[in-house]
Amino acid sequence: MQPKRALAGAIGVSLGQLASALRYAFAGVDAGTWVDPSGLSRYVHVRFTPTSRATAADLEQLPIPVAPTTTGGPMSFVPLSQVATISQSMGPAQIDHFQRQRVVTIGANVIGASVGNVARDVMRRVDGVRLPPGYHITQGGQVASQNEVFISMVMALGVAVLLMYLILVIQFGSFLDPLAILVSLPLSLIGVVIALLVTRDTLNIMSLIGVMMLMGIVAKNAILLIDFAKWSREDNGTPRREALITAGRTRLRPIMMTTLALVAGMVPVALGFGEGADFRAPLGRAVIGGVIASTVLTLLVIPTVYEIFDDWRVWLMSKFRPAATGAVPAPTNAPAESYADD
Repeated sequence: MQPKRALAGAIGVSLGQLASALRYAFAGVDAGTWVDPSGLSRYVHVRFTPTSRATAADLEQLPIPVAPTTTGGPMSFVPLSQVATISQSMGPAQIDHFQRQRVVTIGANVIGASVGNVARDVMRRVDGVRLPPGYHITQGGQVASQNEVFISMVMALGVAVLLMYLILVIQFGSFLDPLAILVSLPLSLIGVVIALLVTRDTLNIMSLIGVMMLMGIVAKNAILLIDFAKWSREDNGTPRREALITAGRTRLRPIMMTTLALVAGMVPVALGFGEGADFRAPLGRAVIGGVIASTVLTLLVIPTVYEIFDDWRVWLMSKFRPAATGAVPAPTNAPAESYADD
């Protein structure tokens, strides 16, 4: 349908009236309720019968109300063919809008695969399609929600690591020692990736929650190790290498006990028993893999990193605060000595 704008405006017919008349004829309009003879209230929906809206000729005869020329005058009607040109063509059955722009929504249900992998595969194929000017493709639905959750969790993880570093700086009184402790955080991610690959899980919301839990859990092993080594050096005067070896030997038992207890507690979650277990299982598997890898690598890597950072500290202190050398001059206000001949 192509409206005749000039003619329609001359007789007082607006585009809104045309749209309303078409909607009433094809979609219908609620006319209220009606009580049938049995006493039941029924909703009344009025629209043209199927035989009256089957062809273009039926549409041409659709009556369009025209405002009266005089105040209080009778309402008149004109056929739709007088104010619009009717022709048969292809068009959308429904026009949707989002943020005042026309949109076409294409949806699908994912079965047997992750939403993220399917979305990446779809977007990779869609990016190769040339769109007309003014058209663009955006993701929505569960994919958009998942992306927002991932961004929020990554930001929360960054803030958590920053707060952890600031607290450790206050506790240890050093900017380098907390860095040696925070090295254990990326070491746990190695175990997370291996656990997810072995179990054929994906990096979803639950596994990300498990990663956030690991950030607070795995750091305690490095804290136990570094804190004991610093105590041995400062209080007992133990050499650095010997203090690290003693810390690893002394703290091995509590580290292993806490690790085994945590792994045992996460085994039922990782095995996936009960309702909704498939959704929670990646959390337990990520925690188990991250804790085991972090425990093993912490005992091997953290002492080495601490020793390297300690060498850097010594070098920086010698660079910016060199030790004073040479004789100390005598005070200028010291009394002069007198010598007499015997």
